[in-house]
Amino acid sequence: MSDNIKTVAEHLIDFLQRREVKHVFGLCGHTNIAVLAALSKSPIDFITVRHEQIASHAADAYARVTGKASVVLSHLSPGLTNCATGVANAALDCIPMVVIAGDIPTHYYGKHPHQEVNLHSDASQYEIYKPFVKRAWRVDRADLIAEILEKAFHLAESGQPGPVLVNVPMDIFSEVISSDTFDRILDNMRSIIKPSIDDHTARDIITKLANSKNPVSYVGGGILLSGASDELREFIDYMGLPVAHSLMGKGAISDEHPYLLGMTGFWGTKLTNDACLNADYILAIGTRFKEADCSSWYPGYTFNIPGSKVIHIDIEPSEIGRNYPTDIGVIADAKSALCVLLRVAKELYPEGFDRPKLREKIAKFKNAFIEKNTKMATSNLFPMMPERILADTRNALPDDAIITTDVGWNKNGVGQQFNILTPGSILTPGGFATMGFGPPAAIGAKLASPDKVVLSLVGDGGFGQNPAMLATAVELNLGIIWLIMNNNAFGTIAGLQKAHYGITYGTTFPGTSEEPENGPDYSKIAEAYGAVGIKINSASELLPSLRGAIASNKPTVIDVAMINNPTPTTGHWNILDIYSPDKNVSHVST
Repeated sequence: MSDNIKTVAEHLIDFLQRREVKHVFGLCGHTNIAVLAALSKSPIDFITVRHEQIASHAADAYARVTGKASVVLSHLSPGLTNCATGVANAALDCIPMVVIAGDIPTHYYGKHPHQEVNLHSDASQYEIYKPFVKRAWRVDRADLIAEILEKAFHLAESGQPGPVLVNVPMDIFSEVISSDTFDRILDNMRSIIKPSIDDHTARDIITKLANSKNPVSYVGGGILLSGASDELREFIDYMGLPVAHSLMGKGAISDEHPYLLGMTGFWGTKLTNDACLNADYILAIGTRFKEADCSSWYPGYTFNIPGSKVIHIDIEPSEIGRNYPTDIGVIADAKSALCVLLRVAKELYPEGFDRPKLREKIAKFKNAFIEKNTKMATSNLFPMMPERILADTRNALPDDAIITTDVGWNKNGVGQQFNILTPGSILTPGGFATMGFGPPAAIGAKLASPDKVVLSLVGDGGFGQNPAMLATAVELNLGIIWLIMNNNAFGTIAGLQKAHYGITYGTTFPGTSEEPENGPDYSKIAEAYGAVGIKINSASELLPSLRGAIASNKPTVIDVAMINNPTPTTGHWNILDIYSPDKNVSHVST
């Protein structure tokens, strides 16, 4: 037996150090303080928060930026359920995360001790996470935890990434054991090699694309998860392929790329939706063909499938053919697949492909779109037009700034008309569309990339979900900017309800955005937490305020009143038919 005798909690921290974990996000509780005691003696920083949802959202963004599994430490029951929304958000966006949760002592299973959840079954707290994590473990013996932790990190980061749960009773955290079980995994691999594509299939794909009259590449978040932005850009440049993207594929390549069409679906542009509708072959990489991106799968709005042939490359087999019939389906990592496809394309077609007329068409549409928006993007109206807020923000930020969005104009409008210039620099809640994601996500992003400007674009509804994240940002002196697009409402839903029912009941707050005294003063809330608070009183104040906040590198909240105009739409959403059958209505201003 090894002489290295420690508590399980201490061995756990040693294990995390060997995996080069630098930050753990979480909140204390009586079931996990043994782990905190071990953390206090290590170089790993514990990022303490005031609510567990803040921890899981921050860890989500941290993993998106680093490309590695983040770690969350949670207390049992209320801690675990508070944390659940952020973990589920990570799950639906395929973000690797390892959640380590404390639980009641094993010898009290079924006795209903303090905070145990056992109304229908005993020792089953971990089952709360089963619907959305890749795997939930309950550690029943101290000598099993090393193997479980190793499996947890491998599973979180391999295949289609996602969160996992390791549920540990508090008595096991405090049990003293030798390092034998941990020593046995010292020489194990740290990561698993991902599958690629064979040359025969690659030749088939390249030949079909080369002979296609109107090919389109359609990319999703899988490009960013595999770090394949450079490979994607090289491939589309060589093949002359136009690129459409899902919401989660925003930022897969620069929005200024000459072959970049834009976002598809309900909030997509006409150029993008029309290009996808008219495609004879669609090369889909790292995308699920989700509802909003595909206009609820209605033909005639975004995709005409069947009709268009689909070549679908994804790391997860269950995504291929889920929503559309597929001509060629390939289980492969996006980065590896694109490398092979480019090599084979150069072998088969040494001259490559150039489509100057297509580039000209894309540039013409984009210029016309910008010109059409110019009046709103330069408007001096106050409360401000959302287009002006986005235009001033893009003007103020460096090209590589990291932007976190929330839900509403700051997500849909950004996806449609805010240029992302550096791949991977936008972090968006996609599948779960979680209100309250953006503000704490900025904390994780800043910790992962401390030298970059980090700005959270968020509505007043989203910011109000968890303003306590300001306490963590101030304590760590994180120079983050939170820009609140304040329309005094849950604006997107208010516009939807107004269009279909003629009311805004339960979707707006008392007063209006023109009457700030009727709502919370977010600049004062920021000051109460020790951050800088700025309340914008005219359109001309926003740009200099943003530039000043960037220069100061202090936690800063900028509260700007905004007119609640809906994001323009060209696609379709099935809920419109449900609310108003046979009527052509969508969202309206409130």
